[in-house]
Amino acid sequence: MAKSKTQYVCRVCGRTTPAYMGRCPRCGKFDTMDEETVVAETAVSTQKRQRSGIPSKPVRLPNITSDGVERLHLPNQEFSRVLGGGMVPGSLVLVGGDPGIGKSTLLLEITATMANQHGPALYVSGEESARQIKMRADRLQLDARDLFLVTETNLQTMLDHVQEVKPVLLIVDSIQTTYTDDLKSSAGSVSQVRECASRFQALAKETGVTVFLVGHVTKEGAIAGPRVLEHIVDTVLYLEGDPFHRYRLLRSVKNRFGATSEVGVFEMVERGMVEVPNPSEAFLAERQINSPGSAIAVTMEGTRPLLVEIQALASGTTFSNPRRTANGIDYNRLLLLTAVLSRRVRLKLHDKDIFINVIGGLQIKEPAADLAVAVSVASNLRDRPIYADMVLVGEVGLSGELRTVSQLERRLKEALKLGFKRCIVPRNSLRHLINSPEGLEIIGCSSLREAIDKALLPA
Repeated sequence: MAKSKTQYVCRVCGRTTPAYMGRCPRCGKFDTMDEETVVAETAVSTQKRQRSGIPSKPVRLPNITSDGVERLHLPNQEFSRVLGGGMVPGSLVLVGGDPGIGKSTLLLEITATMANQHGPALYVSGEESARQIKMRADRLQLDARDLFLVTETNLQTMLDHVQEVKPVLLIVDSIQTTYTDDLKSSAGSVSQVRECASRFQALAKETGVTVFLVGHVTKEGAIAGPRVLEHIVDTVLYLEGDPFHRYRLLRSVKNRFGATSEVGVFEMVERGMVEVPNPSEAFLAERQINSPGSAIAVTMEGTRPLLVEIQALASGTTFSNPRRTANGIDYNRLLLLTAVLSRRVRLKLHDKDIFINVIGGLQIKEPAADLAVAVSVASNLRDRPIYADMVLVGEVGLSGELRTVSQLERRLKEALKLGFKRCIVPRNSLRHLINSPEGLEIIGCSSLREAIDKALLPA
C-alpha cells in the first residue's frame, strides 16, 4: 500500500521542504509555505505508468513535417496580434488578471467566434454555472450553436467531456478550481495546479486542441501558484487596467509562437470587450492643447508604436520631504529624472511635490519616455506649455545627455500618422536614421537642457 507523507510547498516558487519554514529559502517570501499530503507511488505503479506510455523515437529534422500547425484566423485583430498572428493548434495559453477585469468576458467572446468559424468549442467553468454564463452571452449578444458550456472542477471529467465534444478550443476557468483525484491535496494548492496544468499540456500536444487556462492574480500582481506554472504553458497573457477606466490592456509576457511584450487594447462597453484599432488616437482623444505639464511620448509595446500623453504636476509642499508620485512609470525612474533635473538643469525641485500620470492606464517600462517625463516636469514648473504638434523621444542619462533609442523610424511614422509635425530626438540618432518621414521636422538635441529650451513655448 502506498505511503503518505507531509511536506510544505511554497505557493510562490514551488520550493518543497520536509518541515515548515517561516521564510522560503528560494524566493525569500515570508509565510508562503503551505502544508500538503502526498501519496508516494510504489515502484510497481511507477513502472506500469512508464510502460503504458508510447515510446519516443528520434526523427531527422528534414523528415519532420509542419502540416496542420497553421494558425487559426481570428477576426479580433487585437487578440490575434498579442498571440502572434492567430491561435496555434495544440498550444497552451495562460490568461491572468485581477478579479472583475474582464477575463471571462473576453474569453467568452473569443470562444463564440471560434465556434462559429472553426468548429466546436468547450467552455468549462468551475466558478459559474452554465445559466450564469448564458446570461452573460445574452448580454454580449453572442450566438454560437457549436459553443458547449459545462460547470465542472474534476480534471478527469473535463477530459471525458473533451473526448465527447472533440473541440477546437478549450477554456478552463479557472485552473485554481480544478483538481485531480490522483492527489489528496485540495484544489488550488501548488501540487494540484502544477499537476492539472501538466495534464492540460499533454492534452494540447497530443490532440491539437488549443487550451486556455484562466489564472487568479495575487496582491503582488503575479499569477497565483508556483512560477513553474508559467514555464509549463506556451503563452502567458495578462489583462491589465483599472476597473474604473474603460480601457483594458492585454499584454503578452511570454510567447513561444510570437513576439513578447505585445499589447492589445480593448474598451469595456455594455456589450463586452471591443477592440481599439488605433489606441494612440484613443489615448490622445481628451488631450488639452497648450496645457503646461503635458507631453507626448512615443513608446514601443512589442512591435507596435504607441503615442501616450504624460502629465506632470509640480506643486509646493509644506512638508520637509517632498512627495514623488508616479502612475504609469517606474517610481525609481522618476527619482532619477528628478535628480537629473535638479543637478544638470538647475530646476528647484527640493520644495516641490511632483506627480506623474500616464493617461489611459498604460504602464511604460522602456527608457525612451524619459525625455517626455522630464520635459513635462519642466513645463509645469515654468508654467510654459510644450508645442502642441511636438512629440519627444529619448533616454536621459545621469549626466543630462540624451541617448539613442531603438526603432526610431517606426516611432516617427506613427507620430506623423497622427498629425504631429515636430519631434525631438537624441542627436546621435540622426546618424542611424535612414528613411526620414516627409512632413515631420526632426530636431536633434544632445542634452536635456537643450531639449527643454527647444520644446517649451516662449514665455
